[in-house]
Amino acid sequence: MGLETSSRPHLAAGCRWAPANGPERMLLFPEGAIRLQGTGREILERCDGQRTIEQIVKELQNLYSGGDPAVIREEVGKFLQQLQQKRIVDL
Repeated sequence: MGLETSSRPHLAAGCRWAPANGPERMLLFPEGAIRLQGTGREILERCDGQRTIEQIVKELQNLYSGGDPAVIREEVGKFLQQLQQKRIVDL
């Protein structure tokens, strides 16, 4: 994964949640906005600066009925690194 599992990811400065229609949530950031649903939303909603990456992985494993922790960890890591590059998440 390349990330410290003890990191406590959180939304970067200038990023915030906004209401959206249906099951989606809208994330506003300085360069634009993205609609999130499904797993991406589940990950990002847990990036509160309190939970570690390892805790997020464990919560997702429980949410998705015992999914493979190694796969979940890898996917969470990739997703968070992409958001960090876009300055949406600080790790």
